[in-house]
Amino acid sequence: MRALAIALVLTAFPKLPAVAQQFNAESLAPYIPTPQILVLTMLQAADVKPSDMVYDLGSGDGRIVITAAKVFGAHAVGVELRPDLCREAQQRIRTEGVEGRVRIIPGNFLRVDLSPATVVTMYLLTSSNERLRPNLEKYLRPGARVVSNDYPIKGWRESRLRIVKTGAAEHKIYVYEMGHTK
Repeated sequence: MRALAIALVLTAFPKLPAVAQQFNAESLAPYIPTPQILVLTMLQAADVKPSDMVYDLGSGDGRIVITAAKVFGAHAVGVELRPDLCREAQQRIRTEGVEGRVRIIPGNFLRVDLSPATVVTMYLLTSSNERLRPNLEKYLRPGARVVSNDYPIKGWRESRLRIVKTGAAEHKIYVYEMGHTK
């Protein structure tokens, strides 16, 4: 089922960069960099504040966690499976001067304790969101916000939905608040 979903994404976006088509058996989605306008919209929709701890699941090159720190003053943690993207994110964190506020955890985000998070961001497939849902329910406290770019979390009711147009594409930003998802 997951392989079919990934194949459909790659069919729908045949001009994705080659890096987007690199994934392995542990990957829950291909790497597709989130456009900066969507990064800002996701963080604004979650109402990120300096007191927040933002976790980005499948953090890629670190753009969401870096933006959370630089623009919103939050602390942030990126979780990324691919070692090359972890290295790239670490370099960007140093270049942007946010080492004290941002860190990257290499590995599978299904195995990470999310309990420190007050905000979780993700750009995964719906099937991946379904696999992640039990962890979100297990670790996140009431009031924590979960923001999903383009793909809903089945069985949850969003507290906010933002629609963003980028060129010809339309993106849906789903915001869920723990304790109010049913």
